[in-house]
Amino acid sequence: MSKKFATLSLLALLALPAGLAQDLNGAGASFPYPLYSTMFDAYHQEFGIEVNYQSIGSGGGQRQMLEQTVDFGGSDSPMMDEALGDAPNSGTTGGPNPLLHVPVALAAVVPTYDFTPVAANPETPLRFTGEVLAEIYLGGITNWSDSRLQELNPDFSLPDLDITVVHRADASGTTSIFVDYLAKASGRWAEEVSQGPQTSVAWPVGYGGRGNDGVASLVSQTPGAIGYVAHEYAVANGLGIALVQNRAGNFIEANLDSVAAAADVELPADMRATFTDTTNPDGFPIAGFTWVLVYGDQEYAGRTREQAQQTVDLIRWMITDGQRFNNDLNYARVVGAAQEGGLRLLDDINYGGEPLD
Repeated sequence: MSKKFATLSLLALLALPAGLAQDLNGAGASFPYPLYSTMFDAYHQEFGIEVNYQSIGSGGGQRQMLEQTVDFGGSDSPMMDEALGDAPNSGTTGGPNPLLHVPVALAAVVPTYDFTPVAANPETPLRFTGEVLAEIYLGGITNWSDSRLQELNPDFSLPDLDITVVHRADASGTTSIFVDYLAKASGRWAEEVSQGPQTSVAWPVGYGGRGNDGVASLVSQTPGAIGYVAHEYAVANGLGIALVQNRAGNFIEANLDSVAAAADVELPADMRATFTDTTNPDGFPIAGFTWVLVYGDQEYAGRTREQAQQTVDLIRWMITDGQRFNNDLNYARVVGAAQEGGLRLLDDINYGGEPLD
Protein backbone atom coordinates (compact mmCIF):
# COMPACT_ATOMS: atom_id res chain seq x y z
CA MET A 1 0.00 0.00 0.00
CA SER A 2 1.32 3.43 -0.91
CA LYS A 3 2.01 6.13 1.65
CA LYS A 4 -0.67 8.24 -0.01
CA PHE A 5 -3.24 5.48 0.52
CA ALA A 6 -2.08 5.03 4.11
CA THR A 7 -2.66 8.73 4.75
CA LEU A 8 -6.12 8.55 3.22
CA SER A 9 -6.94 5.59 5.43
CA LEU A 10 -5.94 7.56 8.51
CA LEU A 11 -7.99 10.54 7.38
CA ALA A 12 -10.94 8.20 7.05
CA LEU A 13 -10.29 7.07 10.62
CA LEU A 14 -10.48 10.66 11.79
CA ALA A 15 -13.87 10.96 10.17
CA LEU A 16 -15.30 8.10 12.26
CA PRO A 17 -18.13 9.10 14.57
CA ALA A 18 -16.87 9.76 18.09
CA GLY A 19 -18.64 6.69 19.42
CA LEU A 20 -16.67 4.37 17.10
CA ALA A 21 -13.18 5.63 17.99
CA GLN A 22 -11.74 3.78 20.95
CA ASP A 23 -8.50 3.13 22.77
CA LEU A 24 -6.17 0.38 21.58
CA ASN A 25 -4.20 -1.96 23.82
CA GLY A 26 -0.87 -3.64 23.25
CA ALA A 27 1.65 -5.52 25.36
CA GLY A 28 5.07 -7.07 24.99
CA ALA A 29 8.70 -6.22 24.42
CA SER A 30 10.48 -3.68 26.60
CA PHE A 31 13.15 -3.37 23.87
CA PRO A 32 11.09 -0.79 21.86
CA TYR A 33 9.26 0.78 24.81
CA PRO A 34 11.03 4.19 24.59
CA LEU A 35 10.15 4.34 20.89
CA TYR A 36 6.58 3.14 21.33
CA SER A 37 5.95 5.62 24.14
CA THR A 38 6.99 8.48 21.85
CA MET A 39 5.05 7.12 18.88
CA PHE A 40 1.84 6.52 20.79
CA ASP A 41 1.91 9.94 22.41
CA ALA A 42 2.22 11.52 18.97
CA TYR A 43 -0.51 9.28 17.57
CA HIS A 44 -2.88 10.33 20.34
CA GLN A 45 -2.16 13.99 19.66
CA GLU A 46 -2.64 13.59 15.90
CA PHE A 47 -5.63 11.24 15.77
CA GLY A 48 -7.26 11.31 19.21
CA ILE A 49 -6.82 7.57 19.85
CA GLU A 50 -5.01 6.55 23.00
CA VAL A 51 -2.74 3.52 22.70
CA ASN A 52 -1.97 1.72 25.96
CA TYR A 53 1.17 -0.42 25.83
CA GLN A 54 2.37 -2.65 28.68
CA SER A 55 6.12 -3.28 28.66
CA ILE A 56 6.05 -6.89 29.94
CA GLY A 57 8.66 -8.59 27.74
CA SER A 58 8.37 -10.37 24.41
CA GLY A 59 7.27 -13.63 26.02
CA GLY A 60 4.43 -11.84 27.74
CA GLY A 61 3.42 -10.13 24.50
CA GLN A 62 3.33 -13.42 22.62
CA ARG A 63 1.29 -15.01 25.40
CA GLN A 64 -1.25 -12.19 25.46
CA MET A 65 -1.66 -12.44 21.71
CA LEU A 66 -2.30 -16.19 21.94
CA GLU A 67 -4.83 -15.47 24.70
CA GLN A 68 -6.35 -12.73 22.48
CA THR A 69 -6.46 -10.16 25.27
CA VAL A 70 -4.81 -7.25 23.37
CA ASP A 71 -5.10 -5.60 19.96
CA PHE A 72 -1.44 -6.12 19.13
CA GLY A 73 1.70 -7.55 20.68
CA GLY A 74 5.34 -6.51 20.74
CA SER A 75 8.20 -8.96 20.28
CA ASP A 76 11.91 -8.88 19.48
CA SER A 77 11.94 -12.65 19.07
CA PRO A 78 10.20 -14.27 16.11
CA MET A 79 7.53 -16.75 17.14
CA MET A 80 8.44 -20.29 16.13
CA ASP A 81 6.17 -22.40 13.92
CA GLU A 82 5.04 -24.51 16.88
CA ALA A 83 3.93 -21.41 18.81
CA LEU A 84 2.16 -20.00 15.75
CA GLY A 85 0.29 -23.29 15.50
CA ASP A 86 -1.08 -22.68 18.99
CA ALA A 87 -3.00 -19.61 17.80
CA PRO A 88 -6.79 -19.97 18.10
CA ASN A 89 -8.53 -21.00 14.92
CA SER A 90 -9.80 -18.46 12.45
CA GLY A 91 -13.48 -18.61 11.59
CA THR A 92 -12.76 -18.08 7.90
CA THR A 93 -10.06 -20.71 7.37
CA GLY A 94 -10.74 -23.22 10.12
CA GLY A 95 -7.00 -23.36 10.87
CA PRO A 96 -4.81 -21.30 13.22
CA ASN A 97 -5.39 -17.58 12.76
CA PRO A 98 -2.10 -16.33 11.29
CA LEU A 99 -0.06 -14.12 13.64
CA LEU A 100 1.76 -11.67 11.43
CA HIS A 101 5.17 -10.14 12.24
CA VAL A 102 5.38 -6.51 11.11
CA PRO A 103 8.87 -5.01 11.62
CA VAL A 104 8.79 -1.57 13.23
CA ALA A 105 12.45 -0.90 14.01
CA LEU A 106 15.94 -2.33 14.06
CA ALA A 107 18.22 -1.93 17.04
CA ALA A 108 21.31 -3.24 18.77
CA VAL A 109 21.55 -5.28 21.94
CA VAL A 110 24.70 -3.99 23.61
CA PRO A 111 26.96 -5.43 26.30
CA THR A 112 26.90 -2.74 28.95
CA TYR A 113 28.88 -2.27 32.13
CA ASP A 114 29.29 0.01 35.12
CA PHE A 115 32.39 1.76 33.82
CA THR A 116 33.27 3.74 36.97
CA PRO A 117 35.42 1.07 38.66
CA VAL A 118 36.34 -0.71 35.42
CA ALA A 119 37.20 1.96 32.88
CA ALA A 120 37.59 5.51 34.12
CA ASN A 121 36.92 7.11 30.73
CA PRO A 122 33.49 6.24 29.32
CA GLU A 123 34.47 7.78 25.98
CA THR A 124 36.89 4.87 25.42
CA PRO A 125 34.76 1.73 25.35
CA LEU A 126 35.84 -1.74 26.31
CA ARG A 127 36.16 -4.41 23.63
CA PHE A 128 34.65 -7.87 23.66
CA THR A 129 34.59 -10.86 21.37
CA GLY A 130 31.60 -13.17 21.25
CA GLU A 131 33.65 -15.99 22.74
CA VAL A 132 34.72 -13.84 25.72
CA LEU A 133 31.14 -12.66 26.30
CA ALA A 134 29.99 -16.26 26.27
CA GLU A 135 32.69 -17.23 28.79
CA ILE A 136 31.55 -14.44 31.12
CA TYR A 137 27.93 -15.64 30.93
CA LEU A 138 29.05 -19.26 31.31
CA GLY A 139 30.98 -18.39 34.47
CA GLY A 140 34.36 -19.13 32.86
CA ILE A 141 35.58 -15.53 33.27
CA THR A 142 34.81 -14.16 36.71
CA ASN A 143 37.16 -11.20 37.27
CA TRP A 144 37.84 -8.04 35.28
CA SER A 145 41.59 -8.68 35.55
CA ASP A 146 41.29 -11.94 33.57
CA SER A 147 44.07 -12.08 30.96
CA ARG A 148 41.56 -12.67 28.13
CA LEU A 149 39.87 -9.35 28.91
CA GLN A 150 43.17 -7.55 29.41
CA GLU A 151 44.47 -8.82 26.06
CA LEU A 152 41.44 -7.37 24.27
CA ASN A 153 41.80 -4.06 26.13
CA PRO A 154 45.53 -3.21 26.31
CA ASP A 155 44.81 0.50 26.85
CA PHE A 156 43.16 -0.25 30.20
CA SER A 157 44.54 -1.42 33.50
CA LEU A 158 41.58 -3.58 34.40
CA PRO A 159 40.97 -3.93 38.15
CA ASP A 160 41.06 -7.00 40.34
CA LEU A 161 37.28 -6.92 40.72
CA ASP A 162 34.68 -9.67 40.52
CA ILE A 163 32.36 -9.50 37.53
CA THR A 164 28.69 -9.46 38.51
CA VAL A 165 26.72 -10.96 35.65
CA VAL A 166 23.22 -9.55 35.02
CA HIS A 167 20.65 -11.09 32.67
CA ARG A 168 16.92 -10.93 32.09
CA ALA A 169 14.62 -12.62 34.58
CA ASP A 170 11.60 -12.59 32.26
CA ALA A 171 10.96 -14.10 28.83
CA SER A 172 12.64 -11.56 26.60
CA GLY A 173 13.26 -10.79 22.96
CA THR A 174 16.40 -8.93 24.00
CA THR A 175 17.60 -12.22 25.47
CA SER A 176 16.60 -14.00 22.27
CA ILE A 177 18.86 -11.76 20.19
CA PHE A 178 21.72 -11.98 22.70
CA VAL A 179 21.75 -15.77 23.14
CA ASP A 180 21.26 -16.33 19.41
CA TYR A 181 24.52 -14.42 18.95
CA LEU A 182 26.31 -16.27 21.77
CA ALA A 183 25.37 -19.63 20.24
CA LYS A 184 26.87 -18.58 16.90
CA ALA A 185 30.02 -17.14 18.49
CA SER A 186 30.73 -19.87 21.04
CA GLY A 187 30.61 -23.61 20.50
CA ARG A 188 30.63 -24.13 24.25
CA TRP A 189 27.54 -21.95 24.69
CA ALA A 190 25.73 -23.79 21.89
CA GLU A 191 26.62 -27.15 23.42
CA GLU A 192 25.90 -26.36 27.07
CA VAL A 193 23.14 -23.72 27.14
CA SER A 194 21.14 -22.94 24.01
CA GLN A 195 20.99 -22.79 20.25
CA GLY A 196 19.08 -20.27 18.18
CA PRO A 197 16.81 -17.46 19.38
CA GLN A 198 15.18 -18.27 22.74
CA THR A 199 13.35 -15.85 25.01
CA SER A 200 14.40 -17.77 28.15
CA VAL A 201 17.41 -19.97 28.96
CA ALA A 202 18.80 -21.67 32.06
CA TRP A 203 21.48 -19.12 32.93
CA PRO A 204 24.64 -20.74 34.34
CA VAL A 205 25.48 -17.68 36.48
CA GLY A 206 24.23 -14.22 37.36
CA TYR A 207 21.32 -12.21 38.66
CA GLY A 208 18.07 -11.44 36.85
CA GLY A 209 16.40 -8.11 36.20
CA ARG A 210 12.91 -7.67 34.78
CA GLY A 211 12.80 -5.79 31.52
CA ASN A 212 15.57 -3.79 29.89
CA ASP A 213 15.07 -1.12 32.53
CA GLY A 214 15.55 -3.68 35.31
CA VAL A 215 18.84 -4.94 33.85
CA ALA A 216 20.09 -1.39 33.27
CA SER A 217 19.20 -0.47 36.84
CA LEU A 218 21.04 -3.47 38.31
CA VAL A 219 24.15 -2.76 36.23
CA SER A 220 24.17 0.93 37.18
CA GLN A 221 23.89 0.10 40.90
CA THR A 222 26.46 -2.71 41.02
CA PRO A 223 30.19 -1.94 40.79
CA GLY A 224 31.79 -4.27 38.27
CA ALA A 225 28.52 -5.46 36.76
CA ILE A 226 27.97 -6.44 33.14
CA GLY A 227 24.63 -6.86 31.39
CA TYR A 228 22.96 -6.67 28.00
CA VAL A 229 20.22 -4.22 27.06
CA ALA A 230 18.67 -2.52 24.06
CA HIS A 231 21.00 0.29 23.00
CA GLU A 232 18.69 3.11 24.08
CA TYR A 233 18.57 1.87 27.67
CA ALA A 234 22.37 1.93 27.99
CA VAL A 235 22.45 5.47 26.59
CA ALA A 236 19.64 6.68 28.86
CA ASN A 237 21.33 5.25 31.96
CA GLY A 238 24.81 6.55 31.18
CA LEU A 239 26.34 3.07 31.12
CA GLY A 240 29.46 1.91 29.31
CA ILE A 241 28.68 0.48 25.86
CA ALA A 242 31.18 -2.06 24.56
CA LEU A 243 32.54 -2.53 21.08
CA VAL A 244 31.95 -6.08 19.82
CA GLN A 245 34.05 -7.93 17.29
CA ASN A 246 32.09 -9.10 14.27
CA ARG A 247 32.79 -12.10 12.08
CA ALA A 248 35.09 -10.05 9.85
CA GLY A 249 37.30 -9.35 12.89
CA ASN A 250 36.32 -5.69 13.26
CA PHE A 251 35.42 -4.16 16.61
CA ILE A 252 32.15 -2.35 15.89
CA GLU A 253 30.31 0.42 17.69
CA ALA A 254 26.55 0.05 17.95
CA ASN A 255 24.97 2.87 15.96
CA LEU A 256 22.34 3.39 13.28
CA ASP A 257 24.74 2.68 10.42
CA SER A 258 26.18 -0.53 11.89
CA VAL A 259 22.72 -1.87 12.73
CA ALA A 260 21.45 -1.11 9.23
CA ALA A 261 24.54 -2.84 7.79
CA ALA A 262 23.84 -5.95 9.87
CA ALA A 263 20.29 -6.08 8.54
CA ASP A 264 21.36 -6.06 4.90
CA VAL A 265 20.05 -9.58 4.32
CA GLU A 266 17.42 -11.21 2.13
CA LEU A 267 14.13 -11.06 4.00
CA PRO A 268 11.55 -13.87 3.98
CA ALA A 269 7.98 -13.08 3.01
CA ASP A 270 6.78 -13.48 6.61
CA MET A 271 9.52 -11.05 7.83
CA ARG A 272 10.70 -13.41 10.60
CA ALA A 273 14.35 -12.67 9.90
CA THR A 274 17.28 -12.82 12.31
CA PHE A 275 20.66 -11.30 11.51
CA THR A 276 22.97 -11.78 14.47
CA ASP A 277 26.65 -12.55 13.77
CA THR A 278 26.47 -10.64 10.49
CA THR A 279 28.99 -11.26 7.73
CA ASN A 280 28.92 -7.57 6.78
CA PRO A 281 32.32 -6.14 7.82
CA ASP A 282 30.62 -2.90 8.93
CA GLY A 283 27.75 -4.55 10.79
CA PHE A 284 27.23 -4.73 14.54
CA PRO A 285 26.85 -8.43 15.34
CA ILE A 286 24.16 -8.30 18.06
CA ALA A 287 21.13 -6.70 16.42
CA GLY A 288 17.62 -7.54 15.33
CA PHE A 289 14.12 -6.45 14.42
CA THR A 290 11.42 -5.56 16.85
CA TRP A 291 8.02 -6.58 15.50
CA VAL A 292 4.38 -5.78 16.11
CA LEU A 293 2.33 -8.98 16.24
CA VAL A 294 -1.16 -8.77 14.79
CA TYR A 295 -3.77 -11.32 13.72
CA GLY A 296 -4.38 -11.82 10.01
CA ASP A 297 -8.11 -12.27 10.62
CA GLN A 298 -9.27 -9.50 12.93
CA GLU A 299 -12.70 -11.00 13.66
CA TYR A 300 -11.97 -12.58 17.04
CA ALA A 301 -12.76 -12.12 20.74
CA GLY A 302 -15.74 -9.89 20.03
CA ARG A 303 -13.76 -7.31 18.06
CA THR A 304 -15.67 -4.92 15.83
CA ARG A 305 -14.68 -4.09 12.28
CA GLU A 306 -13.96 -0.53 13.40
CA GLN A 307 -11.58 -1.77 16.09
CA ALA A 308 -9.84 -3.94 13.51
CA GLN A 309 -9.50 -1.02 11.11
CA GLN A 310 -8.08 1.23 13.82
CA THR A 311 -5.51 -1.43 14.77
CA VAL A 312 -4.31 -1.81 11.20
CA ASP A 313 -4.24 1.96 10.66
CA LEU A 314 -2.10 2.40 13.78
CA ILE A 315 0.46 -0.19 12.67
CA ARG A 316 0.53 1.22 9.14
CA TRP A 317 1.28 4.66 10.60
CA MET A 318 4.03 3.18 12.82
CA ILE A 319 5.96 1.84 9.81
CA THR A 320 5.40 4.92 7.62
CA ASP A 321 4.94 8.37 9.17
CA GLY A 322 5.85 7.11 12.66
CA GLN A 323 9.34 6.17 11.49
CA ARG A 324 10.37 9.80 11.94
CA PHE A 325 10.88 9.09 15.64
CA ASN A 326 13.22 6.09 15.28
CA ASN A 327 16.65 7.57 14.73
CA ASP A 328 16.58 10.12 17.53
CA LEU A 329 15.98 7.25 19.97
CA ASN A 330 18.80 5.03 18.57
CA TYR A 331 16.49 2.74 16.59
CA ALA A 332 17.15 2.31 12.89
CA ARG A 333 14.20 2.86 10.57
CA VAL A 334 12.53 0.13 8.56
CA VAL A 335 13.05 1.09 4.94
CA GLY A 336 13.15 -0.58 1.55
CA ALA A 337 12.31 -4.28 1.59
CA ALA A 338 11.57 -4.31 5.34
CA GLN A 339 8.97 -1.57 5.08
CA GLU A 340 7.52 -2.92 1.85
CA GLY A 341 7.21 -6.39 3.38
CA GLY A 342 5.43 -4.99 6.43
CA LEU A 343 2.97 -3.09 4.26
CA ARG A 344 2.24 -6.24 2.22
CA LEU A 345 1.40 -8.11 5.41
CA LEU A 346 -0.97 -5.34 6.49
CA ASP A 347 -2.66 -5.36 3.08
CA ASP A 348 -3.53 -9.05 3.63
CA ILE A 349 -5.30 -8.50 6.95
CA ASN A 350 -9.04 -9.15 6.81
CA TYR A 351 -12.11 -9.10 8.99
CA GLY A 352 -13.98 -12.40 8.75
CA GLY A 353 -12.63 -12.92 5.25
CA GLU A 354 -13.55 -9.44 4.05
CA PRO A 355 -10.69 -7.02 3.27
CA LEU A 356 -10.15 -3.93 5.37
CA ASP A 357 -9.50 -0.50 3.89
